[in-house]
Amino acid sequence: MSDGDSAGAAVVAVVEAVAARIEAERSHLTELDSAIGDADHGGNMARGWAAAADAARDLDDPDAQTVCKTVGKTLMSEVGGASGPLFGGSLVFASAELDDGLTPESAVAFAETYLAKVQDRGDAKVGDQTVVDALTPAVHTFKKSIETDDLPPLEALAKAVDAAERGVAFTVPIRAKKGRASYLGWRSVGHQDPGATSVLYILEEVLSVAAEQMDADVPDVDATSPTIPDDADSEDEA
Repeated sequence: MSDGDSAGAAVVAVVEAVAARIEAERSHLTELDSAIGDADHGGNMARGWAAAADAARDLDDPDAQTVCKTVGKTLMSEVGGASGPLFGGSLVFASAELDDGLTPESAVAFAETYLAKVQDRGDAKVGDQTVVDALTPAVHTFKKSIETDDLPPLEALAKAVDAAERGVAFTVPIRAKKGRASYLGWRSVGHQDPGATSVLYILEEVLSVAAEQMDADVPDVDATSPTIPDDADSEDEA
């Protein structure tokens, strides 16, 4: 990761990749939402991200913060329902963390702020069958990978994606407690949350573009951490 125009161009590439992915997954997201919602998540997200990609492309040599803020504002205006403020408004708020450029440290701050804002806007926590179920483990894993395990950013991202995938799977056997799906009560059990699924798709594209920008392969890792010896193990080895 870096700052300056190269980082801005990389973020634009991410937005374009996300727009293409969401469009490709539009029908699947609609199918997921039709089971527990009003079947508009796929169309809303595809329309919003397409507009966001256009807006990002129109920026003149932007930095990462400007791209994120522009994309967030576009999502807020173009994505209907609760997803606009949730995905877009939180992005605008979190973009402030990139004021000094895009680094592993600012990326962690961005992720934490984004998660906090999503939780605040949606009044949701882990276990409510929402985007938070995918976003929380992804952000926590990314933070730990960078700050505790001292892993390279690309490996940290790969672990975050795996954590998000596990979070999406977690939404299937639990009961929805927020949003339209909560109206179904126990009938929501057994259905995958479309918002959490969108989070996974977005993170997968972030990882893919990051690997391309670094001219590297996507690391074959999962969300489990490297083995870090505790104090007792360290004493035994000594």
